[in-house]
Amino acid sequence: IAEGQKEWTSMIDSFYKPFHKTTVDTEQNSERATGERLLGVDPDSGRNVYSRLGRFGPMVHIGEADNDEKPTFSSLRVGQRMDEITLEEALDLFKLPRDLGEFEGEKLTVAVGKYGPYVRHNNSFVSLGDEDPLTVNKETAIKLIEQKREELKKMMINEFQDGDEIIQVKNGRYGPYISVGRKNYKIPKDAKPETLTIEDCKEIIANQPTKTKRRAKKKK
Repeated sequence: IAEGQKEWTSMIDSFYKPFHKTTVDTEQNSERATGERLLGVDPDSGRNVYSRLGRFGPMVHIGEADNDEKPTFSSLRVGQRMDEITLEEALDLFKLPRDLGEFEGEKLTVAVGKYGPYVRHNNSFVSLGDEDPLTVNKETAIKLIEQKREELKKMMINEFQDGDEIIQVKNGRYGPYISVGRKNYKIPKDAKPETLTIEDCKEIIANQPTKTKRRAKKKK
């Protein structure tokens, strides 16, 4: 173009027209590249059931995405594959969350979340571990909640009220530490966590070294 051998408008046309066609085709057909598979028909609603790859991973849905009636969605459980799941297995996923009744005046609800199946009680979430959320009973769910409480008790060494803040001395995965809100502070090795007073905790917090951010080395 600079040397006058080609006209710039024809050069741009030769590039843009095929590019535009490709982008339009991608926009119109990209949603189809999800491995969508028709599993059958939901007997209750009469709507089709599909498995496919969604924005947050493998999933199933009842109903058509382009219909006036919005489809209902459910994520697959651990171990399930969208290319192998059956209609019956897919329909079971829509039975969640399950209501197991009440415990201590609060609802017990079983569901599947981002990190696997869990039981919810009074705004706390307890993992179901290897228990099946579709078959686990109320007694087992309560047992798991009580086990979690015991673990938390063992984790807590001491707790102090400091105005509006709560200072906690805890046992952690890497040893004892002090927790204030979302911030954690290391306890010196020569200190005994069980004997720390609120003044000791404040002193440890005040003397905690600030973390320095490491600068990325420049590539030569």
